[in-house]
Amino acid sequence: MASPDDELRRALARHRAFATLLLVLMAVLMVLAYQFPAGFWPDLLAASAKAGVVGGLADWFAVTALFRRPMGLPIPHTAIIPRQKDRLGRSLGGFVANHVFTEAEVKRLIGQLDLAGIVGAFLANPAHTRPAAQALAEALPRLLDTLEDGRARRLLMRLVPRVAGGPGGAALVARALRALIAGGQHQAVFDLALGQMKVLLEAKHDDLREAIKRRVRDQGGAVVGWAAGAYVADRVLAAVNAELQRIEPGDSDLRAAFEAWLEAEITRLETEPERAAALGAAIRRGLAHPTVTEWLADVWRRLREALVADARNPSGRTVALIEASFANAGNFLAEDAVARARLNAAIETTFASLVPTAQDRLAAFIAQVVAGWDSREVSDKIELRVGKDLQYIRINGTLVGFLVGAALYLLIHWLNEGRVAH
Repeated sequence: MASPDDELRRALARHRAFATLLLVLMAVLMVLAYQFPAGFWPDLLAASAKAGVVGGLADWFAVTALFRRPMGLPIPHTAIIPRQKDRLGRSLGGFVANHVFTEAEVKRLIGQLDLAGIVGAFLANPAHTRPAAQALAEALPRLLDTLEDGRARRLLMRLVPRVAGGPGGAALVARALRALIAGGQHQAVFDLALGQMKVLLEAKHDDLREAIKRRVRDQGGAVVGWAAGAYVADRVLAAVNAELQRIEPGDSDLRAAFEAWLEAEITRLETEPERAAALGAAIRRGLAHPTVTEWLADVWRRLREALVADARNPSGRTVALIEASFANAGNFLAEDAVARARLNAAIETTFASLVPTAQDRLAAFIAQVVAGWDSREVSDKIELRVGKDLQYIRINGTLVGFLVGAALYLLIHWLNEGRVAH
């Protein structure tokens, strides 16, 4: 397989051969000029050719000295790139970090990219979000596996009481109760309690009747208890059942009293820190009970199993939820220019804040990479990429030397009225 450097190597060889051929041509012209009899034109050619040879040789030496020792001779200040590789790496790293990777350039680049628009377009495209959602869902079981050593359960046991029993717990309970009243669901709770009371009274009717009879006998004596105990018990139970049957939604004093009491308790939770603290303490005590702790652990286990099973299903609710979240975020960014501008500003600020640290690390990274290169390989790679242009220096030096030599000969010839010393 052809190397990417092969074409560069061939181009360098062509330009180097041309520059060398031009230098040889100057040398041939110089030798030929001395084969003719002395005269204006032979002397002009000799002066021009000599200057061309000198210019070509000087530039050949300068170009060669960058990459190696000319003719292998240990001449000082030659083979500059191989010998100064580490210093060049540090200089290159410092230049890139301080003049290329700058805060202004980073901000300009981010401003041109519109990263928020790119992110929004990506998230709004189902062809992108579906694989991303599946990848995140597939990673969920592995993430949960890392928590299987009991840390998650212990963390859950610590966090739930603190969150539910903290200052925000009472506020959360108050909001939940207000939402319950606003939706009329508190009446459903009242109906449930009322229904359970009716069932309880019916199930315990005989026990309650006997208890009332004993109470009457204890308070009125054996005779009164024997004569009126059963009658009083039947009348009391009948009155209670009748009152329970009369309670209807919206027209019962008991329902109104229950709603008023609930409103008052919500207000106290919202306005009295002591009441909120008492509720929080009660919640913490309840959650700390071994039965509740065991129940929370079982909830976590079931939740984990359900999440893992659903995450492994490409058509599960987890994938659908993540995909929908991506789509909503993408549509939001696409439709809200202000949100895009804020996100771009946040990204720009974040990257800009990282620039000073990144500059130092980038400079050190470039210097380290260059220091790890082989000196001969570095020299070869640089020469392949800039050597062709450097050969033009040799070509220009030869031609400029030829022309300057001719110009100087003509100037001296004119100043000395035709007399030129060779």
